[in-house]
Amino acid sequence: MLLIIGLGNPDKKYQKTRHNIGFRIVDAFAEKNNFLDFELNKKLESLISENVLNNEKIILAKPQTFMNNSGKAAQKIVKNLPVKSLKILVVHDDIDIEIGKIKISENRGSAGHKGVQSIIDELKTKNFTRLRIGIRQPNQQRKITEEFVLRNFAQNEEKILKQIIDQACLKISEKC
Repeated sequence: MLLIIGLGNPDKKYQKTRHNIGFRIVDAFAEKNNFLDFELNKKLESLISENVLNNEKIILAKPQTFMNNSGKAAQKIVKNLPVKSLKILVVHDDIDIEIGKIKISENRGSAGHKGVQSIIDELKTKNFTRLRIGIRQPNQQRKITEEFVLRNFAQNEEKILKQIIDQACLKISEKC
């Protein structure tokens, strides 16, 4: 079984922000692979959708706890899954990576990403895969500010994002 957690913030005003690229990618993956509509599971504090791909059950989750508390929802989901061999893939924005680029990391620390750190803290492990989506503008200093990650992508960046979202969906498919 594969659990794919897209990170973001649940409020509509954050929908197109840099911090919500994880939600956007999970939404696109769900659409491309005919998942059922996401439904709120209050017990798991997440929007959940499920499907079977390549004979493997896939659970998509969008925590509704806000970014910095993503681990609380992740922990509830993992605790309530009756399986021993669960693979976890976390899809999130990364200020260390330039927009238009994607990196995959496994068994690594959060590199300062508070949503990822929350998951590490709550699950008490970093034994999961991260699909890191670049959000940094070219030649921008790595100065993390809440204002920057909560800013919408510019129109010219949205064009790049369409390609990145497609690439990210392919990377997720490779993990299924």
